Amino acid sequence: METSEVSQVKAATNGPRAFCVAMPPSGRPCKMTGEQPSDFISILQDADIAWLNFSVSEIHEETAKIASALGFSSSLVPSLLSGYYSAYEDRDTELGLMLPAVRVTGLKVDVYPLLILIRKNLILTMHTKEVVRLVHFYRYAETFMRKIKPVLPWQDKLTIFLTRLIDENNSANFDHLRRIETQGDELSSRLTDPTIPRNIIAPEIHNMKHALIQYLDTLWATLDVINSLRHGDAELITDSPKLLARIGILAGDVNRQISLSEHMSEVLASGLEVLQSIYNNQLQIINNRLALAVTWLTVLGTAVLVPNTLATIFGNTAFDLKPSDAGWYSAMLIISTVGSTLLAYWWIKKKGIIPKAIS
Repeated sequence: METSEVSQVKAATNGPRAFCVAMPPSGRPCKMTGEQPSDFISILQDADIAWLNFSVSEIHEETAKIASALGFSSSLVPSLLSGYYSAYEDRDTELGLMLPAVRVTGLKVDVYPLLILIRKNLILTMHTKEVVRLVHFYRYAETFMRKIKPVLPWQDKLTIFLTRLIDENNSANFDHLRRIETQGDELSSRLTDPTIPRNIIAPEIHNMKHALIQYLDTLWATLDVINSLRHGDAELITDSPKLLARIGILAGDVNRQISLSEHMSEVLASGLEVLQSIYNNQLQIINNRLALAVTWLTVLGTAVLVPNTLATIFGNTAFDLKPSDAGWYSAMLIISTVGSTLLAYWWIKKKGIIPKAIS
C-alpha cells in the first residue's frame, strides 16, 4: 500500500465514525460528522437529498444495526452481504447495492464490500475502515451537491449523486489496476534475462495472473450491478434517458477496464510460454553439453582401451619381453594410442554424434 493510502487509513480510523452531506430546503448544502445514526436524524428529516457514510469495524454486525436505525428493512443488509463481491436488491421503496472496493498491496488483492442503501431523499454508504476512497470525495461533496438543481425530481437527484459515488469507487479500483500494470512491466523486463532461475520467476508470474483474475472478478461483479441499475427500472431511480446514459457511461468504463485486464492476462500467458521456452532451451544446452562430454569420454576411452589391451597381451610371460624390447614396445603403444584415438574420433564425427553447438 502506498504511503498516502496508509495515512488515509489512519486518518479514517482516528477520525469520526460517520459523516453526512445534506441539502436542506434552503438550497445550501451542509456537512456534519458524528458517531451514531441518531446524531443525524434531525438533519436527515429536513433534507431534500442527503448522503450519509459510516465506517465500521465489523461489516456484518454493525451495518445491519445502522441500516435498521435509519429506517431500512432489517433483512436488506444480510441479503446484500450474501452475494459474491456484488449484489442488487430492489424493494420498491428502498434499494440496496453492494459493490467491490479493491485494494492492491504488492500482488495481493483485497476486496472489501461497499454497501449503498437508498430510500427517498437518502443515500447511505457503509464500509470497513480499510476503504478510504469516499473520505476523499467527502471533501468536495458539498460543492458537487450544490450543482444539483433544486427543481429536479428527487429521483433525478438521487440518481445523479449515486452515479457520482459509483464512479468514485470505480476510479479508485482502476487506480489499483495501474499498480498491477506497473509490476507487470517490471516482471516483463525480468523475463528478458534468461539467467533468472525458473523457480523464482514462475511463482511471480502465477501470483500476478492470480491477482488479475481476482481483479477481473470484481470488474464483472461491478458491471452486473451497473447493468441491473440501468435496466432494472427501480422506483427510486430516474427514468430520464439523459441520466440513465450516465450509468451507461459507467458500464462502458468498466468494459474498457475488463478488456485491458484480459489483455494483460494474455500477455502473462505469453510470458509463461516464453518462460517454458527458455527453460526448454536451458535443458537442451545441458543435454548438448552432456552429449559432448560423453562423446569425448568415448574417444578417450577408446584411446586408453587399445594400448591397455596390447599391454595386457604382451605382458603375458609367453612373450618373454626383455628390457631391450622397450623401444619398439613403447613405439607400438604410442602408435596404437594415437591411431585408435583418431579412428574413434573419425567414426563418431562421421556418424554425426558430436553436437555441433551447445547453445
